Amino acid sequence: MKRITQTLVFKLILGIVAGVLVGTYASEGIILVILTAKNILGDFIGYMVPLIILGFIAPAIISLRHSAGKVLTVTLIICYLSSVGAALFSMAAGYLIIPNLNIVSEVGSGRALPEALLELKFTPIMPVMTALITSVLIGLSVIWTRSESWTKLLEDFNDMVLKIVENVVVPVLPIYIFTTFASLAYEGVIIKELPIFFKIILIVIVGHYIWLTLLYSIGGAFSRTNPMEVLRHYPPAYVTALGTMSSAATLPVALKSAAKAKTLDPEIRDFCIPLCCNTHLCGSVLTETFFVMTVSQILYGHLPDPMTMVTFACLLGIFAIAAPGVPGGTVVASLGLIISVLGFDNNGTALMLSIFALQDSFGTACNVTGDGAIALMVTGLFKKVPGREGENKEAAVK
Repeated sequence: MKRITQTLVFKLILGIVAGVLVGTYASEGIILVILTAKNILGDFIGYMVPLIILGFIAPAIISLRHSAGKVLTVTLIICYLSSVGAALFSMAAGYLIIPNLNIVSEVGSGRALPEALLELKFTPIMPVMTALITSVLIGLSVIWTRSESWTKLLEDFNDMVLKIVENVVVPVLPIYIFTTFASLAYEGVIIKELPIFFKIILIVIVGHYIWLTLLYSIGGAFSRTNPMEVLRHYPPAYVTALGTMSSAATLPVALKSAAKAKTLDPEIRDFCIPLCCNTHLCGSVLTETFFVMTVSQILYGHLPDPMTMVTFACLLGIFAIAAPGVPGGTVVASLGLIISVLGFDNNGTALMLSIFALQDSFGTACNVTGDGAIALMVTGLFKKVPGREGENKEAAVK
């Protein structure tokens, strides 16, 4: 198992490096082929996401039985608190750090991508949020009706989706990552814009690691286990998120990573990881908060008012839920907030979209990795922790 994990990580990193190198020196003809492959693979992964959600969340809810309602409510509350907490943490850092930075505001223009040679549209059977709500309602209704036939049907569907993920989705991810980074490199986004915003991107990445440390520390305290037992299995998911820039596209690898953690209850794990994929965006929210403050300083010469930022942070935790599955989706979903609450004009929103796209992969990786900490917290709250058999037996006797 360890060897398989190392192989996957190697393939993902190789895809990123090869994509940058090929995209930098590719001709228009070569990039046409790469772009066509990228669009087809991206559509296929997008098609699979609702199936993965249906195949994992509904069966997981059924397995939770009587505690399903409580687990769902508590998980959503924890996700929201984590996202808003990350935004407030980023806001505090912004007021301390941004005034002391000299940031260049000019953004380089890259080459335009040619139109793909061929487009094969794999239309998902339903939108991501529709799949999420449908899964929850189906799972709860099966519990209420105690339907044995639907329980068996959903368990079989879970096995079928898992095999599709293992045999089809995971193998194509390195290729998709290669095409994504080749496209970015061809446009010149990586080469021209990264040096401009290198300082703030580094600051944000450090913020991600600080927040992940806090989340896993809380998860370890709740479950009374070593959080590294979960975190150490997440490098494949982290690297996949770096390449796909999508929590939803990373879901198959995240499920495989979490499944290796001995301290996560399987029922909680299969419920929380897909759910958090669509509701827990701490990394993206942390990033966007710091970036809107930076852009405000660059274009308008001042930071937003603290109370305005608090309002923005609290609302952003809600608006971000519409974002998973779309690279750069968090900032796109919250453009209404950026304009109405912060008062950004077209220049401000354009600059936000530009810088956010540069680091989107790191924010997504933080989101995905943080999901493991949420699952550990919920395991500690509701289930007997697999890594504490002795304590569990003693508790059962009491």
